[in-house]
Amino acid sequence: MEVIWSKTLEPGGKWSGTVGRGKRIRFTALGEGANVSLLMFNAKDLTEHYNMPDTLKAQHTSHLTKGNVLMSDNGRAMAGFVDDNLGWHDPLGGYTTRELTDARYGVTTYQELRNGWLRSGQENLVTELVRNGLGARDLSPVVNLFSKVVCDAAGNMQFAAGHCPSGAAVTLRTEMDVLLVLSNTPNPLDPSRAYPSVPVRIEAREAEPVCGDDVCVNHRPENRRAYENTWEYYALLGR
Repeated sequence: MEVIWSKTLEPGGKWSGTVGRGKRIRFTALGEGANVSLLMFNAKDLTEHYNMPDTLKAQHTSHLTKGNVLMSDNGRAMAGFVDDNLGWHDPLGGYTTRELTDARYGVTTYQELRNGWLRSGQENLVTELVRNGLGARDLSPVVNLFSKVVCDAAGNMQFAAGHCPSGAAVTLRTEMDVLLVLSNTPNPLDPSRAYPSVPVRIEAREAEPVCGDDVCVNHRPENRRAYENTWEYYALLGR
């Protein structure tokens, strides 16, 4: 399928937009150590959004990769991981704050550095939420594409340095019309003292129709039920 839209999300950058149902959204790291924080909402009903606890509990996992599905708080499939050459994306680490960014990378301000100041994930996400009629109260756990966070025997979360090589790519297929909110800011568990500077290319294509042996639908019985809930939702909308 040909690319119908593309964008490079620069380091520290943010973006939000509505993506229609049945699109393949490919994210490609243009350098080592990328991290893109992602939020997702039902574009037709912004009260429905990606739900991290249900997504992980239903799929018996603490990380996301091919076959996994992002589930909403209404039990619907919002997007599926249909391709992934990295094998692990972090749904646990969260996003950076202004306080953490200043403490780890040094205090910077827009007034002094203009677009060169170091942005936090929280500020980026809130800015994009406000642009879409939402706000800080709509923040929730994010998916950190390209990052790996594991838990040790004591339950402490550890960031896996060197996990993401240049050229790593992951593709999400939208199962609903979604509002996608993105922030190209560091994973808060990344111990590096240098603010990561990795652009990420985003490309959208039309997706093939979901077939009977689809990797996401059949990954777990819970996945199929989430897809059935989505299909029923759109059937009642006449779509």
